[in-house]
Amino acid sequence: MSRSPAATLDLTRFPTDPWALVETRHDDEDLGVTETLFAVGNGYLGMRGNPEEGREAHVHGTFVNGFHETWRIKHAEEAFGFAREGQTIVNAPDAKLMKLYVDDEPFIVATADLEGYERRLDLREGVLRREVVWRTAAGKRVRVRSERMVSFAERHVALMRLEVEMLSGEAAITVSSQVLNRQDGTDEYHVDAEAMGGGFDPRKSTVFTHRVLQPQSQESTQRRLLQGWRTASSGMTLGVGVEHHHRCDADVQVGQVLDADQSKQVYTVRLAEGQSLTVDKWAVYHSSTGVPCGELLDRCHRTLDRVTADGYEAVQAAQTAWLADFWENCDVELPGQPELQQAVRFTLFSLAQAAGRADREGVPAKGVTGSGYEGHYFWDTEAYVVPFLTYTMPHLARNALQFRARMLPAARRRAQEMALEGALFPWRTINGEEASAYYAAGTAQYHIDADVAYALSKYLDATGDDAFAHGDALDLLVETARMWADLGFWRDGAEPSFHIHGVTGPDEYTTVVNNNLFTNVMARYNLERAAAALEHLATHAPQAHAVAMQRLDVHPDEPAEWTRAAAAMHIPYDEGLGIHPQDEHFLDREVWDLAATPPEKHPLLLNYHPLVIYRYQVLKQADVVLALFLQGDRFTAQEKRADFDYYDPITTGDSTLSAVVQSIVAAEVGHRELALDYFHRALMVDLTDAHANTVDGMHIASSGGVWTGLVFGFGGMRAQDDGLHFDPRLPREWPELVFRVRWRGSRMRCRVLPQAMEFHAEDGPATEGQPVTVHVRGHAVEVGAEAVTVPLDGQGPVVSDVLRPGDHSGLQRADGSTMTVSTPDTPVASRDRSAD
Repeated sequence: MSRSPAATLDLTRFPTDPWALVETRHDDEDLGVTETLFAVGNGYLGMRGNPEEGREAHVHGTFVNGFHETWRIKHAEEAFGFAREGQTIVNAPDAKLMKLYVDDEPFIVATADLEGYERRLDLREGVLRREVVWRTAAGKRVRVRSERMVSFAERHVALMRLEVEMLSGEAAITVSSQVLNRQDGTDEYHVDAEAMGGGFDPRKSTVFTHRVLQPQSQESTQRRLLQGWRTASSGMTLGVGVEHHHRCDADVQVGQVLDADQSKQVYTVRLAEGQSLTVDKWAVYHSSTGVPCGELLDRCHRTLDRVTADGYEAVQAAQTAWLADFWENCDVELPGQPELQQAVRFTLFSLAQAAGRADREGVPAKGVTGSGYEGHYFWDTEAYVVPFLTYTMPHLARNALQFRARMLPAARRRAQEMALEGALFPWRTINGEEASAYYAAGTAQYHIDADVAYALSKYLDATGDDAFAHGDALDLLVETARMWADLGFWRDGAEPSFHIHGVTGPDEYTTVVNNNLFTNVMARYNLERAAAALEHLATHAPQAHAVAMQRLDVHPDEPAEWTRAAAAMHIPYDEGLGIHPQDEHFLDREVWDLAATPPEKHPLLLNYHPLVIYRYQVLKQADVVLALFLQGDRFTAQEKRADFDYYDPITTGDSTLSAVVQSIVAAEVGHRELALDYFHRALMVDLTDAHANTVDGMHIASSGGVWTGLVFGFGGMRAQDDGLHFDPRLPREWPELVFRVRWRGSRMRCRVLPQAMEFHAEDGPATEGQPVTVHVRGHAVEVGAEAVTVPLDGQGPVVSDVLRPGDHSGLQRADGSTMTVSTPDTPVASRDRSAD
């Protein structure tokens, strides 16, 4: 498959700034993309980058993490255990709206005569600002400045500011600041609320056909407007409150309108040349699974009382302080590469906006920047996002893992429904119940249990969090191990082996298979860690062990059975090809000719029936290669190279989860150019709308993967049982790479140079005489407050600079048959000839 270079930003419109995303020209052609890129959020509350004045917009969006509506899934043919109820995030009432009129002429950025325009998302302040100079039809010049911020320090709070200044002439000014329920019906201009609709795409959100938000209560004071709603089916409640403060050089008249679906605070004033009007807006959102709206409005009042008393600037200062701490822990530096630096920091900032104040909610696939994937939580949180949090801000990782612990009762019920012991986490969910209507690529991905156990285990290793290890973490490990022990079965032979059938791995272009390698490898780790956790508890805290055994009703023989199953786990391997088959029958399929598949046929899932895709060796995303990374110490260097070279040419890149993993393993095995190419693709996924669906929200797991690609790929870090290991792979084009890693309470600054690696501790026990031991290419290094330098003999092997290694045509299977390479669109006669 031919690969074109990764796309880059248009620097004439988006100039390079290492600490901001800047736009210098408005363009209606990509509104949906820029609405996502300029979104602001904190993990709980998110506001898309829609213009304050309301028009023009691709899709207006305000999202509260976990606030959703439910609906009955209608299966063409019902079967026991199918998901019964869909869950979709609700587009919450929009408090961003601040309309501006000058002499009754509405300001609409798309049609206005602009003498200047700049929009800037500041990554250190977490504030979106826009400044324009508007020349009205009457020739008057008006400067319009706006700010928007969703607070990290105050989870429920957003701040907005609109400043209107007359540069020439005088005019009647009206500002109508509103809260509008856009979810139901049409917006204020009778434009369909779901502009992203139209055309089949399973990645998009469901469009409701019923009224979702039912008005419950309204309150108002001189400065304050409050409204409450309840969702029609899920029964969730939401309270929204806004307060306004204004400053002006002239007399201002203030009016209010409050009804069920819209509230307004309206300011009218006549400004002379040089005069200005500033309106500050405080918006507060509180949600619940069922607390009455009256109680939520009380919470809104209390929050508004507190933050308005502190003042607008105080909330902004708290935001800057929160982000200063974030960057101290999370920043990755690429000296001398400003364009890459900007893209990396933007990507890391998107992770802050997705997880910073999610608190004990999950991290949706799109964060709170859009309604793509219906606001669901998937396995990629544990595989791609939680590791980033674990090694940078572990308290946020703990929050994400506690969310899974809260879902454990529902996971236990799901396991029973699937005739299994233990717990089975849903493939996609908001409220803990399975919401995947297509079980083959949904429920069959049992590996989600092992992904949760993996993220949990790595967190415990990195933090030594005994309180969590003895409680919720132990429950998660035990219940997921029970599921694997029950799902798998023993096969007799000279050496009895443990097998897992009827599952789907991460690659959704191959479903319901036997002995998927990724699943088996990760299940093995899950079983081992559960047994080890109970053994460790028995040795170091026998009383807590006794309590846990009783609480979880663990039979004394269970841990030994888990250990035996793990040791006997069947790991597919083909001696003839020298590779690990993705599953037991993967190599029996013919090979999809990706080189002959035109770009318009990608992604395959939008252009071919699943059964067509399932007949071929073709991958949506890295599967075996992901196992090589997550369980790398269980494979030899030769196995990694052979597996990567086999699977890379048949991996489509149709999933944004794939490129980062391919980059990491390509770097490890020596495909240096390919590693950098894949990294660039992952880095620019959203900034260049590479998958043509950034309109639906940021790809948060891919963002987490970018950090992983930098630290684990090029930085060469691996977390193993005896601590952190480093074997760097710095690209020859990069002069250096600097990143931070937190281990057992200490933050270390790690610097990779072409011929050396440097470490020093910046805070924690390592700065107080308790150094952290790390290993660099097998050599132990003590890291403390003083910098230590480790010489490097190059940056690992270089085996090829070919963009796409490998060729499958003519390869022979174990039974002597020859693989053919074709596409479903290849004429039958041509396919027949290829088998000659």
